[in-house]
Amino acid sequence: MGQAEPILVPEVSQSRIEVRQGFTGANLLLYGAVIDPEGPGSDRDYDIAVVVKGPAEPIRLREKERIAGIWMNSGASDFRSVPSFFAVASSSPIADIVDPRTAAIYELGTEFIQLSPSGQIEPEEQSRFANGLVEMRQRLGLYKQDPQGVRISEGVLYQARIALPSNVTTGQYTAETFAIANGRVLASATADIEVVKVGLEGSVVFASQRWSLFYGLGAIALSLGMGWIAGQAFAKL
Repeated sequence: MGQAEPILVPEVSQSRIEVRQGFTGANLLLYGAVIDPEGPGSDRDYDIAVVVKGPAEPIRLREKERIAGIWMNSGASDFRSVPSFFAVASSSPIADIVDPRTAAIYELGTEFIQLSPSGQIEPEEQSRFANGLVEMRQRLGLYKQDPQGVRISEGVLYQARIALPSNVTTGQYTAETFAIANGRVLASATADIEVVKVGLEGSVVFASQRWSLFYGLGAIALSLGMGWIAGQAFAKL
């Protein structure tokens, strides 16, 4: 008979993060336990990897080139599914615990993000655009990787901290935890995290989604009114 697989019991410190005016970011604590079916006396050592992903969105990435002293768009690439936030924390460097193929399957690293490119473009150029996208979001603090970001205690308990910057996108986030041993992912579990706007900004977002027609008409009326007021003010000068 094959060896029974472990069970992951994940928890997250905040399942709902509220974004208010002056929001400076949040620190997520992801913790839990790895339950080995052989009991606490098992000699199997586990590594833990945690992947936090924000809501995906389609984007078009453009490349600028200096032509005759003027910066102009020289190329573009479309991606169907780009995570708005992506962070990986692990108990050991990913290259030390799994092979590249396994890392790619489970997206265990910023170089393995599945961006779903679309359109006709040369593979080398497509790779260049993808690398540029990842580097750009790394500079913004939206993509990150910490090879020593997970602490394991007594071979059973684990914890990791993931920092969400102030410029995160609202929506549904997922935190996937993987138990790894001998180069294989033996167990996985997912926790959901909701990032929402509250207060005045949240009310505006809710109104724009719930009553989109009236919100659009109201925005047009407000623009016309502000324009008329400005015109009247300048006319009196």
